[in-house]
Amino acid sequence: MPKSDRKTPSLSQNANNVRCRNAKYLDGPERGVVPDDKVSWDVEFKEYKPVEFTSPKVSAHPVWADPDIKTDKKVALKFNKVDGKTNRKSHVGEYKVVNGMPLNVSGRTGITGRGLLGKWGPNHAADPVVTRWKHDDKGEKVLNPNTNKPILQFVSIKRNDTGEWAIPGGMVEAGDSVSATLKKEFGEEALNTMKMEKKQRAEVSKQVKDLFKKGNVLYKGYVDDPRNTDNAWMETVAVNYHDHKGTFHKFKLQAGDDAGHVEWVDMDSSLKLYASHSYFVMGAAKANDAHW
Repeated sequence: MPKSDRKTPSLSQNANNVRCRNAKYLDGPERGVVPDDKVSWDVEFKEYKPVEFTSPKVSAHPVWADPDIKTDKKVALKFNKVDGKTNRKSHVGEYKVVNGMPLNVSGRTGITGRGLLGKWGPNHAADPVVTRWKHDDKGEKVLNPNTNKPILQFVSIKRNDTGEWAIPGGMVEAGDSVSATLKKEFGEEALNTMKMEKKQRAEVSKQVKDLFKKGNVLYKGYVDDPRNTDNAWMETVAVNYHDHKGTFHKFKLQAGDDAGHVEWVDMDSSLKLYASHSYFVMGAAKANDAHW
């Protein structure tokens, strides 16, 4: 796991359940209404009427999904613990479990069940923010005319599910480490290593491994993700890997199966990215004293 000397941003800086509240769920129903002052579980909300929804994709019991603890009372998941190979601990701290159901660590969302998420409670992801300096034809860093700071670029993919631009991250599978997931997801989503010949894949994987030896943790905690529900939510570790040696000039970015497109994008405060990804990108810009 990459280490960081910087203080990881707190939950309050990144979570107000904005994208996962008062809107239609992805491929699902309209969420129940949750006013701003009623998000917290500590605030009484007798009129609260969340909608129940678990996607048929999840209900079909794929290998990455938990069993349905609402219908199978024999299942006893160990919340707030490492449960076998599945990490059910939250980066934020201990979350409430009421009547056997985990409650979203950031509050109400207007929908219960798991939605599109496989795990009850926290669903862990890893997001690599791979960056490089933008250079002109002479090899000099390009400065933003307003801030006079160098422009940082990052690898971004266009998601097939929402059409939004995002960091090429993914879910931490049971038994995998965050560091392994960071390398694997970047290779699969931004370089399409799954479609490469064995020799080329080995070469690219080595370059990715070398680049990912040293990273700066930008964030670790809850994610305001549109897939979140009252009982299942996204959490992530976002890590910045800066390409000091120009390693990725040797490789052509190519979108994987879950991405529609991939490219180097200039960092700027006007960016609108998926979920909390703009927040992570901003952290990378500030950590490198780049334009934002």
